[in-house]
Amino acid sequence: MTHCVLDSSVALAWLLPGETTEATDQLLEHVSQAGAVAPALWPLEVANVMLNAERAGRVQAKDRLEALALLATLPIRIDGETAAHAWQDTLLLAETHRLTLYDATYLELARRRALPLATLDMALHAAAVKSGVAILGKAGD
Repeated sequence: MTHCVLDSSVALAWLLPGETTEATDQLLEHVSQAGAVAPALWPLEVANVMLNAERAGRVQAKDRLEALALLATLPIRIDGETAAHAWQDTLLLAETHRLTLYDATYLELARRRALPLATLDMALHAAAVKSGVAILGKAGD
């Protein structure tokens, strides 16, 4: 059973030094136990932020590789239908809630799968609340 839709902001809080909170630690425990689902862009988004963190000197290459390898061990499934919804449902959500199309993919997936959304992103959090999607995590943490 999948517990939630996992936004990159939560996963990155687990990986980047000094970003974890009690709420993100609890989400990690929940995802470890119950699993999560993420849109197809999620692995690219997470890997890109980690690469940029390395380039900025925030993490070392070995730390980036270890963090991504650890993330890969979690029961996180990648949604295979993300692209099929991009030009219709996702784009409409992005327009309606003034989100990036990337952020709207998380909201679209949560609505389509009727799952709560784990996010720390304030704009995405607000859009989810307006859309009737349950939230896990605290925006702005």
